[in-house]
Amino acid sequence: MMYSISVRDHMMIAHSFKGEVFGPAQRLHGATYIVDVEFRRATLDADGLVLDIGCATETLHKILTKLNYQNLDEVETFKNKNTTTEFLARVVFDAMVEAIRRGELGPHAKDLEELKVTLHESHVASASFNGRIGDA
Repeated sequence: MMYSISVRDHMMIAHSFKGEVFGPAQRLHGATYIVDVEFRRATLDADGLVLDIGCATETLHKILTKLNYQNLDEVETFKNKNTTTEFLARVVFDAMVEAIRRGELGPHAKDLEELKVTLHESHVASASFNGRIGDA
């Protein structure tokens, strides 16, 4: 059993994919993602919190700002990668774990156990990546 909180933001990117499986998405196209991050822990802290929601919201915004309005095909880190929704969920997950480890989410974050990052690419489709923070 876990307690959780979620925060949400969005980003707009451009990208293209390699491989016949992607059909017309092999051409450059744009995507607007709604991004949800769920933070989980088994017990609440002494203040009755999972995490400071304001701090989590600010941190997610900082992470997404680095991707927002970018053509991901031109970002060196993503060269020769298919920046699928699933792939980007992991990118945001890893960036959030690093922010937690650097202390950017404050003292409430020290006992977080799991994260789930979901990117909604439309009102009917989404992809997620979730895992234990200590395993990332």
